[in-house]
Amino acid sequence: MSRITRTAAIQLCATPDVDGNLRSAERLSRKAAEAGAEVIMLPEAFAFLGPESEKRAVLEPLPAIGQAAGTEPGPILQRCQALARETKCHLILGGFHESSPDPEKSYNTCVHLKPDGSLAAAYRKIHLFDISLADGTQLRESSRTLPGEAVVTTGLPFGILGLSVCYDIRFPYLYQHLVDQGATALTVPSAFTRTTGAAHWHVLLRARAIECQSYVVAPAQHGHNWGKRTSYGHSIIVDPWGQVLAELKEGDGFIFADIDPGEINRVRKELPSLQHRRRLT
Repeated sequence: MSRITRTAAIQLCATPDVDGNLRSAERLSRKAAEAGAEVIMLPEAFAFLGPESEKRAVLEPLPAIGQAAGTEPGPILQRCQALARETKCHLILGGFHESSPDPEKSYNTCVHLKPDGSLAAAYRKIHLFDISLADGTQLRESSRTLPGEAVVTTGLPFGILGLSVCYDIRFPYLYQHLVDQGATALTVPSAFTRTTGAAHWHVLLRARAIECQSYVVAPAQHGHNWGKRTSYGHSIIVDPWGQVLAELKEGDGFIFADIDPGEINRVRKELPSLQHRRRLT
């Protein structure tokens, strides 16, 4: 039975320092749990944001979902599992650096850990960020990352959560598929650049909330991460009507809001746009 659930979005500035990043994530997650959060969401690349050559050393496999035995978790996942058990919270790892069969590439994976630390769901980022901006920013995620193929949802106390990662937000059809699979809330853990964030972050997140009539929770990276890489921040939670419920513009910290299944039902009943969709040929 779905119910109102306090949900937190963590904002941090990850660097190549894995231990420092995890200590920040642990500290903020503990504070969010003390504030009553039952679900805690971390941003993309929460454990490492730095040179690709260094990232290879921190890649880890994920154990099979729902199986007691199998792949032994690596040190990053073990710390995250311990954090979930300590806080007794559902923990969404916004962008986990998962190893792949290709020795030259990895997956960018959004992971749901249950309060007992077990793996509930894993979504591999489908849309990869390949861009060249006028300010000189050039990123080629596809050069070192394999795209996922599956649309993934997972169960939480408030209902069904649709999983996505960062650049996915620009592709509305993904979120329509998530809604078709029962999603009433969407997570968009991100490391938006300062340039693209200032131009598009708020309007994209509010648009997905409005058209999907779902809550959107977007934990974000902020600040100078490494080299020329700077992230936009502005972690945000949006309700199904498109209103911003909470936002953290800058700095490390967290925001939270109560995800209310009743509000979702009210909006979808009063303005039944999801029922009015038609297939176009």
